[in-house]
Amino acid sequence: MASRLEINFVRLLSRCESIASEKRGETEWRLEKYVGALEEMLAALRKSPSKPTPEILTEYTRKVDFLKGLLEAEKLTSATEKALANQFLAPGRTPTISTERMPATKTVHIQTKARCTGEMRNELLGTVDSSYINHLNTCRGLPLDERQSAAELDAVLQHHHSLQEKLAEDMLNLARNLKNNTLAAQNIIKQDNQTLGQSMRQADLNFEKLKTESERLEQHTKKSVNWLLWLMLILVSFTFISMILFIRIFPRLR
Repeated sequence: MASRLEINFVRLLSRCESIASEKRGETEWRLEKYVGALEEMLAALRKSPSKPTPEILTEYTRKVDFLKGLLEAEKLTSATEKALANQFLAPGRTPTISTERMPATKTVHIQTKARCTGEMRNELLGTVDSSYINHLNTCRGLPLDERQSAAELDAVLQHHHSLQEKLAEDMLNLARNLKNNTLAAQNIIKQDNQTLGQSMRQADLNFEKLKTESERLEQHTKKSVNWLLWLMLILVSFTFISMILFIRIFPRLR
């Protein structure tokens, strides 16, 4: 059964996700304060004796980090920087409350990506003001030559607009490729670390085997030296005894 602290944490997390999904003004301060309170409650939840399972704690941490990253991305000034920062946000994988069909953080992530993409396009392409519309309306009452010049101008503007749209699409594709390359590099580094760890473990195992074999060789060498020493002692004793017997059997001639 969930503790009182966890219940309050889930309620506040659900409230933060609801605020994040709404359109907020620059004077909105609640979400930032709520996310700060979520961090404190999450730290207390980790230390609680009745804390949830590690998987649930990981999911809570993922959602809080997503909200923090969302707030940091919104503080950026450029729409391009916001779009790039939003690409690296990781929403939650499971719903916060049982009434959600899809995780709220995932919905917020989709909405934020769409909003950042629109802002970036507007920043790159610009907006059509009323003076341009009036210009198009007045061109209809001009003479033929002037209308042709206006048509050529419109064609140039349309071509410029198309180039800007293509540039925006290229930048979005570049951001996606950058994200994919970063993830691929992370996977490669992770695999290299695993291979290096296995090599280090194998090297430690080989070192232990080498140490054992060295000890066995040292013991074998000591045994060989001992047998050689005993053999030489026996040979010397045998020689000494043989000399004594020889002297006794064949006394010196006078």
